Amino acid sequence: MALCTKMVASLVLASILLFHLTQADELMSFDGAPSPSPQAPTIDCGVACQGRCKLSKRPNLCKRACGSCCSKCNCVPPGTAGNREQCPCYANLTTPKKVHKCP
Repeated sequence: MALCTKMVASLVLASILLFHLTQADELMSFDGAPSPSPQAPTIDCGVACQGRCKLSKRPNLCKRACGSCCSKCNCVPPGTAGNREQCPCYANLTTPKKVHKCP
């Protein structure tokens, strides 16, 4: 009788553990990382690039390049030049010739 009670108790504990593991697995993505949180809101690239390119000698070219970078990175550094450390993705995009793509 005591052996039967211990066996039932161990089966109950094992089923609780199995249930817990399956619940935890549902909260994880396939690669083992936690499920991503909702994405940050997108910025208005047109307005951001207009501000970034307002002092450019070639504003149309600047806005086109800036818009391309903004759409990929969802970020435009503040000001008309520099400040690339504020947006690392924007700063690291390059052309095939390894020249900075983003103004």
